[in-house]
Amino acid sequence: MTTNILLAGFGGQGILFAGKFLAYKGLTEGRELSWLPSYGPEMRGGTANCSVILSDEPIGSPIVSAPDVLVAMNLPSLDKYESTVVSGGSIFVDSTLIERKVKRDDVKVFYVPSTSLAQQIGAPTLANMIMVGKVIKETGAVSYDNLEAALKKVVSARHQDLFDINLKAINTGYEL
Repeated sequence: MTTNILLAGFGGQGILFAGKFLAYKGLTEGRELSWLPSYGPEMRGGTANCSVILSDEPIGSPIVSAPDVLVAMNLPSLDKYESTVVSGGSIFVDSTLIERKVKRDDVKVFYVPSTSLAQQIGAPTLANMIMVGKVIKETGAVSYDNLEAALKKVVSARHQDLFDINLKAINTGYEL
């Protein structure tokens, strides 16, 4: 099984971090993986996207041109990538920031108010991880079991105080 995931949004929304978490989660499960970040020159507010491929077989190319899963954290990302999702794929939309509906009817769509939920749980910068929890639940791309091992790899030693709140954000998304 191979799952091609594209996460996209503004710089500062944690797009690369969310992709890195999914990649490490795949790694802890013994999967083949690819993680390819892409971002504009701005540190915050520019565009960012991240391609993650999780597979049971060797991966030939890290490029995701036709994602099975799209996570759109802002309107420009939804506008740009909606048409690239494979028929039968899934689109996850941050409905707090994106008011328009997905135009396609050949994909599964999940409207997740992740930015609003992040504020409600006291973690306003973790809408990305709420979305990751929902992606795990709905796609099965990676297992929900043993999230801690992957999270320990991506939360730096300097930010260990954020470990529990990241786990809470993933669980919040998963429980939606």
